[in-house]
Amino acid sequence: MSRVCELTGKGPMTGNNVSHANNKTRRRFLPNLNDVTLQSEALGRGFKFRISAAALRTVDHRGGLDKFLAKAKDGELSSNALKVKKAIAKASGDAEALS
Repeated sequence: MSRVCELTGKGPMTGNNVSHANNKTRRRFLPNLNDVTLQSEALGRGFKFRISAAALRTVDHRGGLDKFLAKAKDGELSSNALKVKKAIAKASGDAEALS
């Protein structure tokens, strides 16, 4: 299982551990990933994602999964998130056509 956020594409970074004696050893900074279920208002169901804590705050700030995916770039999204984005776009397009 890769350590990459499904919504933002945030992954591990590298850096140094620096001791008191100023010795440097390589290390990895891993993203804070959480397994969450996000609800889609357009589709009326939940979707499971493995996303970073920062992405979860951003989804909440933008007003939910549907609005977040509408603004998200396709290059940052995982294949699972892209499928959800297309399904939401199709469902919202059908809703606009009916009204």
